[in-house]
Amino acid sequence: MLNFILVVIGIIAGMIIEWVYLKLMGTSASAAANRIKDDAMKEAEHIRREAKVAAKSEKLKIRDEVEDEMKLKKSEIFAQEQRVGQREDNLEKKADALESRAAGIARKEGEADAARERIVLKEEELRKIISRQVDELERVAQLDRETAKKLMLEKMEGELVNESGQLIRRLQEETKQKAEKECQKIMTYAMQRYASDCTYERTTATIPLPTDEMKGRIIGRDGRNIRALEAATGVSLLIDDTPEAVVISCFDPIRKEVARLLLERLVADGRIHPTRIEELLKKIQKEVDDEAFTAGEAAVLETGITGVPPQIVKLLGRLKFRYSFSQNVLKHSLETSYFMGIIAAELGLDERKAKRIGLYHDLGKAVDHEVEGSHAIIGADILKKHGEAADVINAVAAHHNEVEPESLYAILTNVCDALSASRPGARSETTELYLKRLEQLEAIAMDFSGVETCYALQAGREVRVVIEPDKLNEAEANVLARNICHRIEKEMNYPGQIKVSVIRETRCVDYAK
Repeated sequence: MLNFILVVIGIIAGMIIEWVYLKLMGTSASAAANRIKDDAMKEAEHIRREAKVAAKSEKLKIRDEVEDEMKLKKSEIFAQEQRVGQREDNLEKKADALESRAAGIARKEGEADAARERIVLKEEELRKIISRQVDELERVAQLDRETAKKLMLEKMEGELVNESGQLIRRLQEETKQKAEKECQKIMTYAMQRYASDCTYERTTATIPLPTDEMKGRIIGRDGRNIRALEAATGVSLLIDDTPEAVVISCFDPIRKEVARLLLERLVADGRIHPTRIEELLKKIQKEVDDEAFTAGEAAVLETGITGVPPQIVKLLGRLKFRYSFSQNVLKHSLETSYFMGIIAAELGLDERKAKRIGLYHDLGKAVDHEVEGSHAIIGADILKKHGEAADVINAVAAHHNEVEPESLYAILTNVCDALSASRPGARSETTELYLKRLEQLEAIAMDFSGVETCYALQAGREVRVVIEPDKLNEAEANVLARNICHRIEKEMNYPGQIKVSVIRETRCVDYAK
């Protein structure tokens, strides 16, 4: 519409300009101006009609759009009215339901109040009946209420004590059975995970000789060589009728190892005299010390513990040359350390600390021939001097029950020590020593009065004692078992532990005639 107005204005302006121009040019141009004016009027009329037609078309289009929009609005308003009407219907229904529910609740409350009143009346009636019955019971039993209550409480207390005692005993037995099964499972698991060589008999150090003539050279003129050897090494040389062999005997394993190496080199060299003995002795002693330190370092690295003082490392290495019931003590310490680490991990304890205790537990055996006392106490004193933790020291000192255990580590050390010593193939004994131990066990048991007979079982790990029932009662049987254990602990040397079972049996015999 605006464009049309601009076009009309432009045309009129052009006509005015042309008319002015023609007017100025004179009458000769009036005819042309009239013609142009007529043409312009026609053109303006044509443009006006077209603009009117376009305006009418635009008006119709706008009206159609407005009508369509109004129809859409009307449909939306109708849909909203329907939803509002439906919602109003739902609200009316809910209001009716709430009114009916409120009426029901009010009715039930009334019924509940009536029932409550009836219950109160019945309770009053029951209290009166109970009071009359209590009075009648007191008259018949000739006991007042407080006395009867006291008697009933005493009876119930006795029954509860009896039942609680039976329950506690049953729970203790179940707990003991479960604990034993779990302990067996853990120890079996530890033994299955560990694989080690079986030991063999090592009670003496035997040096082979190339010929029997070498025995004379070892003895020397007037025995000077053998005396020099024994004086320098501190061992005893046994030269008997055994062909081509010399036996070394010594309580100190380091001296024994030094003497063995020294004699082997002297025999290989062939030059045996006091000067040569002194020359080789210092060199071999240094080699043995170095070997002991290397063995100690290897043991520490194998267990994975840290912060071990060099003095402790050297003492651990000396255990390589020590044997207990023909079991190498260093290997036994490593086994114990390994078992303790496995079981500690299963029990949720500190695995590194457990391994440390297991490796240290027999440390006193490295110097027990030099220091008085048991190896457990000696080892604990050594660890105390080197600043070990209190629970580590206690576990080492208590692993043979010589002091009171103060932690689970001490009990675990005792168990794993016995586990390493008693596993199949860990230790070997001669038949003579084995039979001697069985005889000694039976002799100790038979030495007590009231013992009828006894039997050593399970390779000497259990002794069963049968007593005369008319001479010893059950309490005395318990005392007898403890006394036999004390005698065995005092007089015998044995690996692991020995079970003492005292059997007291009463037989009643009669004959039908």
